[in-house]
Amino acid sequence: MKKILLIEDNKDVRESIAEILELANYKVIAAENGKAGADAAIKENPDLIICDIMMPELDGYGVLRVLSKNPLTASIPFIFLTAKTEKEDLRKGMKLGADDYLTKPMDDSELLDAIEVRLKKSEILKQEFQKTAEGLDEFLNQAKGMKDLENLLSNEKTLTRIPKKHTVFSEGSYPNFLYFISKGKVKISRMDDFGKELITGLYNEGDFFGYTDLLENKKYSESAITLEDSEICAIKKDDFFALLYNNRDVANKFIKIISSNLSEREERLLKLAYNSVRKRVAEALVTLQNKYQKEGSKEFTMAISRDDLSGLVGASKETVVRILTDFKDEGLINIAGSKITIVSHDKLANMKN
Repeated sequence: MKKILLIEDNKDVRESIAEILELANYKVIAAENGKAGADAAIKENPDLIICDIMMPELDGYGVLRVLSKNPLTASIPFIFLTAKTEKEDLRKGMKLGADDYLTKPMDDSELLDAIEVRLKKSEILKQEFQKTAEGLDEFLNQAKGMKDLENLLSNEKTLTRIPKKHTVFSEGSYPNFLYFISKGKVKISRMDDFGKELITGLYNEGDFFGYTDLLENKKYSESAITLEDSEICAIKKDDFFALLYNNRDVANKFIKIISSNLSEREERLLKLAYNSVRKRVAEALVTLQNKYQKEGSKEFTMAISRDDLSGLVGASKETVVRILTDFKDEGLINIAGSKITIVSHDKLANMKN
């Protein structure tokens, strides 16, 4: 049963709408003002919110602002409900990110139709798209279908084949594209004051990258380099911002796609700061396995240069090589040239400082 939060200060209107929704088999959570409604949205996580505009304590615009800034509620479909019909009110609500706008009084079918449409579109955007070029096409096609964003089809993105160890973008250059890995692996790194490379991110097939500096509209603070022969899709900057600014639903979907990458990156940087080098080497190997091991594979072997591994660990190449030798002697890994095979994932993952 879908859950709908109804925020309306007029008791008679609130009870009337609640009755209609309950008869249509929705679970209704009612709030008598904007503040109570915002609190209920965070607590109850409804599937959809219907909110009056003119209310005491916190008006409908304020409710939308509050919820839009909270990752837990930002993607909930939001329908404004008001007796006013001026174009200025409509424009203000839509600029804030409202999904629909109903004027009182409305008939039962108008209300239920609006709810059904918004819930269907929300379900579309909750789908997990495959992390492939075809999955990207599906995602972008959904964006176009919802708001006619005509420049986001596959013929508007370029697929470039980039050899191993080649640069996708360089630190200090200006971003013009959002990148998507159709095939291959990419590392994100920066140089410290002593010219030593520190790898800050690893990306695999199905990942977006290069969006942080693009969003901040500043020069790249890092470089992106392929770890193997790769196929990279470059989505034009203007098309990317059209996706974010013109469609609240799709923007929220994209935020969910990239948020896991950001959390993973922050966690890894914290570990670099507080863990011993031995533990960091172990965690780097586990990260590589978790990131790149193919589903169903019983064994993980990866060819990685010692320079790249030291950049990932944040330690000298000599130190990393010495620790790898220790791990081999302890039976945790096997080494054959540049190839490393993980023998004991659990022992590496649970290694203490």
